[in-house]
Amino acid sequence: MTPTSLPGVLAENFRATNAFDLDAIVDTFADDAYITDASREFTGKAAIRAFLAKEIVGDKVTYEITEVLEHSGQIIVRAVTDGTFDKARLPDPVILTHYFQVRDDKVTSQITVMLKPSQY
Repeated sequence: MTPTSLPGVLAENFRATNAFDLDAIVDTFADDAYITDASREFTGKAAIRAFLAKEIVGDKVTYEITEVLEHSGQIIVRAVTDGTFDKARLPDPVILTHYFQVRDDKVTSQITVMLKPSQY
């Protein structure tokens, strides 16, 4: 994995997310994109919009990016995550890792996970 800078479409995605700008976030995704989050998959812009409206913009989620890596064409972004969502059983701080694929300056896939430290 190689440290890298955030490509334009992902910079716009995180900027729009932190500004709670639903239309701008959705516009960063390809028509056939998917998001995998909390063991659920949202495929296509209509499903992505509904998910983002309720659980990202609705919960006022913000990201403070701490690391950006590139690995075999995939962009990996780690970010301290905050918002009005229920944090009762979550670590403090909440750090999510996002795995992105980008094609033609659009996000084609986003997989978001909360990783635990490896025992190895």
